[in-house]
Amino acid sequence: MTLPNLDHLIAGWRGPVLAALLTLVAGLPSLMLLPPLDRDESRFAQATAQMLESHDFVDIRFQDEPRWKKPVGIYWLQAAAVALTSDVEDRDIAPYRLPSLLGAALAAWAAAWAGTALFGNRVGFLGGAILGTTLLLSTEAGIAKTDAVLCGATTLAMAALARIYMATQAGERPIRPHKLLFWLGLGLSILIKGPIGLLVVGLAIIALSIWDRDVKWLGRLGWGWGLPLVALMVGPWAIAITIATDGGFWREAIGGDLAPKIAGAHESHSGFPGMYLLLAPLLFFPSTLLLPAAVSTGWSRRAEPAIRFLVCWLVPGWLMFELAPTKLWHYTLPTFGALALLAAAALARPIGTVSRIVGAILAVLAAVLIIGVTVYGLTVYGTSTAQTWAALTIGTAAAAALVGAFLLLNRASITALLASLVFGITAHAALAGTIRQLRPLAIAPQLEKTLEAADLHPRQGRTPGPVAITGFHEPSFVFLTGRDTDLTDAQGAAEALAEGRPAIVEARDADAFRAASARLGVSGRAVGTVRGHNYSEGDDVSLTVYAPPPRPVSGAAAGADAGADR
Repeated sequence: MTLPNLDHLIAGWRGPVLAALLTLVAGLPSLMLLPPLDRDESRFAQATAQMLESHDFVDIRFQDEPRWKKPVGIYWLQAAAVALTSDVEDRDIAPYRLPSLLGAALAAWAAAWAGTALFGNRVGFLGGAILGTTLLLSTEAGIAKTDAVLCGATTLAMAALARIYMATQAGERPIRPHKLLFWLGLGLSILIKGPIGLLVVGLAIIALSIWDRDVKWLGRLGWGWGLPLVALMVGPWAIAITIATDGGFWREAIGGDLAPKIAGAHESHSGFPGMYLLLAPLLFFPSTLLLPAAVSTGWSRRAEPAIRFLVCWLVPGWLMFELAPTKLWHYTLPTFGALALLAAAALARPIGTVSRIVGAILAVLAAVLIIGVTVYGLTVYGTSTAQTWAALTIGTAAAAALVGAFLLLNRASITALLASLVFGITAHAALAGTIRQLRPLAIAPQLEKTLEAADLHPRQGRTPGPVAITGFHEPSFVFLTGRDTDLTDAQGAAEALAEGRPAIVEARDADAFRAASARLGVSGRAVGTVRGHNYSEGDDVSLTVYAPPPRPVSGAAAGADAGADR
């Protein structure tokens, strides 16, 4: 496709829409192929399932435990997706992931929409395409938790803010729809993950105002109706959850979740300042080759209002995440829209020699990391089926880096990017297929299949539940077998058998389970064993599924059966 044809294809509204569609293509394989993941995804999905089962859409719970860490927005979106496309009894993880996929598409659309106003149609489309196909966002798009939706909401707010800012820079009056989208994006980000999106937007506004030495433009944001709109979006649930939990939600969300993350490395998620900078080449793949050009553009063209806006979006937010003691790979995602647009803006002018060479090297290094992870997974946990997927992952990841690097070094920058995107999207899809075939990591789905094959799954209705399990107390198993799943010990597993319920016993509990069963005078029948690796704990596990002993048939029931036989 020649560039004039590309320009025609992405003209007007088509560029942002095409970027969003590309994001859907990039994220869909993860959504469809990955099993329920531990731990956050399955916790979110199970809490949503319980909302649908209980019809309590205010209080958030995982089994009987309060889950008062994040606001309710993601649960409402997941509940709506499941209600519209599936049944909660199916325990299919894909519908729970739909909000994440749509959130990622919204992020790409918003980035392209902002880029069109800042730099024109071509840069806008490329910026949205770069964001939507990054390894980080396209992966989060297929996982049922908050981060892709937060990225979508924050990027929407920043895109609207960009249009408002550029209008004030041109001496024009911002239009009301842009203000409305700004406040809607901000309100949605608060409903999804509390103050995170607000902090990214607020830091960008402060940085811009200080850089420009001008705060008058802030008066054009529509505060008089915008703040009430956000309050209307967030307030009713905030009041309801405060009443329902007697203030417990806020004590847990702020004192038990947010404050520890600020004070130290919460839940062992530690890292060092600069960690996200080192991860950027991998997480920005397959557009890694443009990272040096993006940084160079941000510095050399900082006098331009559009570039200045992107720098103020990127740098303060990124520094906030770098300085926070608690670190997870996806935390910087709300700033990736700015990085993607800076990379796209770099394509509007010739890229310098140093940026091209360093970009080519970084792209190859990122591909080597992806290939290394793929080979490791295949070697340690792989099956024969996984080999085909892994070979495709390795080949396309290498092609994304090598073809892109070759074209970039030969000054065909846009062609280099487009080639890298095509191969990169294919590599990401193949990686999802590879992970799906690493069966030792998919313990919960294997346990579910074993239960179903033996007619022991509570959903089948042939054996009373709930299932009791020792050792493997991961949310993915709870999601697949239901709220009442009995996470217990050896004594509890033996008692489950005595009550006529199935039990699953981890090998380390086997002796204690046999002793408890002997004391209770009960014996179970082993119907299968699942061996795998619990990646949440870092342990290998061996889980034996036991069917309860047959129920004694009463005399009346036996007589009735005999009469039926006659």
